Amino acid sequence: MLKPDDRLAIFLHNGLKGGKGKTGISLLRYSPNEIVAVIDETAVGESVMALTGIDREVPVVRSVEEAISLNPTVLAIGLAPSGGTLPEPWYAEVKRAVKAGLSVMNGLHTQMNEDPEIRANIQPGRWIWDIRQEPEGLGIGGGRARLLGCDRVLTVGTDMAIGKMSTSIELTKASKAQGLAAKMIATGQTGLMLGEDGIALDAVRVDYAAGAVEQSVLRHGKDSDILFVEGQGSLLNPGSTATLPLLRGTQPTHLILVHKANLTHIQHFPNFQIPPLTKVIELYESVASAGGIFSKTPVVGIALNTFGLNEKEAQRAISDVSAETGLPCTDVVRFGAEPLITQIVE
Repeated sequence: MLKPDDRLAIFLHNGLKGGKGKTGISLLRYSPNEIVAVIDETAVGESVMALTGIDREVPVVRSVEEAISLNPTVLAIGLAPSGGTLPEPWYAEVKRAVKAGLSVMNGLHTQMNEDPEIRANIQPGRWIWDIRQEPEGLGIGGGRARLLGCDRVLTVGTDMAIGKMSTSIELTKASKAQGLAAKMIATGQTGLMLGEDGIALDAVRVDYAAGAVEQSVLRHGKDSDILFVEGQGSLLNPGSTATLPLLRGTQPTHLILVHKANLTHIQHFPNFQIPPLTKVIELYESVASAGGIFSKTPVVGIALNTFGLNEKEAQRAISDVSAETGLPCTDVVRFGAEPLITQIVE
């Protein structure tokens, strides 16, 4: 739906400074479309670069009304509030955008096309894209991805929201730069917003989740040297169920473990301490092979999210993790993904 000449306003209230703006931050970092405004009432007039480390000059405005004056064509909802729904004042702003003639990219669980007021006010040539939709024609998984000749690299994590999607994007870019036929499979709303093919996994009924992943992998596997499948959730997080169907549907040949520097406990669950990374690696490799019924799948590298550390601290953290695990480690956003690509290819 999104065209190359569309101009985005990112709806991101409390996302630049809070913890619920992952989608908006990723659009700022990776979207090829022009971004004319970030709407965040808690950061009006502040620098996107200073707040996020992303070198993109975009004005931060207070409301949709202010953003409209900058002539966007699409409102991209870049936040994920608790429960997946917008508070009523924010939802009213989205309705204002539709009345003003904007299209809407909606990654929330709320199906905005089902709202009579929104549907009645969609302007000619405009659209509402409810991204979290279950694809048609799904079945259960059958482990068929194991028959593909391409490498299949799945990002897995010590927790949720620590950089699995960014890692997959950077790995794909680095592989293409080396001349490989590489493709990323998106499994969440943000990757789909960025134009990657795939599924919104958390919109798929659990019985069909592995099958939905498998279907996406099979669609691209024959034409690729290497597939990078965006990870979701974590086997360590008590609220996450997404990782297992990704392991089964992908039948991965390699795993990349994503971790956040200095993260010692599961976010939002302070009673759950993250084990040593060597134990986490053993866990993922064990679950991937399931006692040998599936192929042995090694963790071949660590993608360390060092956001918040200065460069010296980040390099020290990377060295420490590499020494602890015996595996190559890098922050793929800050320092590039080449060490991990080299390990995968070799």
